[in-house]
Amino acid sequence: MKILISDKLSKEAVDILSSTPGLEVDIKTDLKPEELKNIIGGYDALVVRSSTKATKEIINAGKNLKIIGRAGIGVDNVDVESASVRGIIVMNTPGGNVITTAEHAISMLMSMTRKIPQACSSMKEGKWEKSRFVGNELYNKTLGIIGMGRIGSLVAQRAKGIEMKVIAFDPFLSKESAQKLNIPLVTLEELLKISDFITIHATATEQTKHLINEKAFSQMKKGVKIVNCSRGSIIDEKALLKALQDGKISGAALDVFEEEPTKNLDLVKHESVICTPHLGASTVEAQANVAIDIAEQLKDYFLNGVIKNAVNLPSVDQTLLPELRKYMDLGEKLGSFVTQLSEGSLEEVSIEYRGEVVELGTSSLTLSVIKGLLTPIMKDVNLVNAPILAKERGIKISETTSHDIENFASLIQVRLKTDRKTNLVAGTIFHKTSPRIVRIDEYDLEAPPSRFMLVFSNKDAPGVIGRIGTLLGENKINIAGMILGRAEPQGMAVSIVNVDSEISKEILDRIENLPNIIDAKLVRL
Repeated sequence: MKILISDKLSKEAVDILSSTPGLEVDIKTDLKPEELKNIIGGYDALVVRSSTKATKEIINAGKNLKIIGRAGIGVDNVDVESASVRGIIVMNTPGGNVITTAEHAISMLMSMTRKIPQACSSMKEGKWEKSRFVGNELYNKTLGIIGMGRIGSLVAQRAKGIEMKVIAFDPFLSKESAQKLNIPLVTLEELLKISDFITIHATATEQTKHLINEKAFSQMKKGVKIVNCSRGSIIDEKALLKALQDGKISGAALDVFEEEPTKNLDLVKHESVICTPHLGASTVEAQANVAIDIAEQLKDYFLNGVIKNAVNLPSVDQTLLPELRKYMDLGEKLGSFVTQLSEGSLEEVSIEYRGEVVELGTSSLTLSVIKGLLTPIMKDVNLVNAPILAKERGIKISETTSHDIENFASLIQVRLKTDRKTNLVAGTIFHKTSPRIVRIDEYDLEAPPSRFMLVFSNKDAPGVIGRIGTLLGENKINIAGMILGRAEPQGMAVSIVNVDSEISKEILDRIENLPNIIDAKLVRL
């Protein structure tokens, strides 16, 4: 596997990848977009920091790309949607620079409040303007935090350490989590109205773009100060400049901008603004940490198939992964099986999880089922692009869960509706290691999945199995096992015959023409 490192990475990180068997590492930094586009097709992985822009054009040129690793938390420089469509995993390193970024936010808060940058600049000009740079205390002031993820939580801890009153707005934080942090949760409107200082630690999304706009500034206290060490798009810079000019905002500390490098010099040069060129994660320790983290994640992916910190796949608890993998494999097989059993265009898929499997989390399992459903009818389907491909084709997907245990400790059931019929298949794992298909439509059975499975429905009559066995034997197709399921004697039945090799269409047609056979299909797993 070939890995391209296109931004500067620590030696320790490069050594981790270079010393991993089967990985070949090239370091080519400061590439122009066209240069990167011309060479990316030869690589299986791309590792970037913030300089390289992994655009749609570059991603589409990466014909062999399997993974893009971002040494850092933000993925603004990676077109995640285009990567997902191509089935490329995008990983980041959310833990490596959280302390550094939180410390930077606190540093900016203190520097702005005490006008340290302005006073330093004045002294370098040979001046001693003591009365000009009178600041404010942070003690007992209210700090409003927008976004209580890892960084926001660390900022809250440090702010409480200097005896600030802390409140927070985060629509995704539960009241229980907020109570553990001992931070009052408020609405955004309340936060804007109450806060003496506001610091932003939200994620850049369509919903948070210009979250702090002219309307938001109008709701703030006169003289409030604001810090942004998160993402530049969250603040409307034109509205911020107007609020500064009108005196509504008495100070702004900015590490990030809507466009970087910023060209908004009117904002940068405003006397009440202090700013840094996106230095939140720029410490020796943080850069080493995120580089080592992404190197270890890529190593683990290529050696063991472990996916960690993917932004376009569900996160998986590593302690549950060995058990989860068994059910992901089962789910994929069930999805593939039911698609090959069905006829017509896929319309709707209902996935039901019962029993202990629910405790493992169902997000990854559902992706596995969808991947299995689409693989028999499409090329290049994987866990990343499977839900996108299903949505593009108008396939409705639903899932239900139940902790109730009936016949099996765990059960995954997949019901597929097409424009012609509906099929159902269910499966479980016996003895923690052995997958079994335990239901096909209304028939109960216990069949181990295998590479080739002859599935046929028939009238339950003497001689059916014997005739099929004879026909397969005459054509040198070895039978590895056989399972029968029926609702009642002399009624209808379904059978699965595990075979060691392909069965040609000609032989399948001959099987379907045998007495009492309704239909026959070869399922390949």
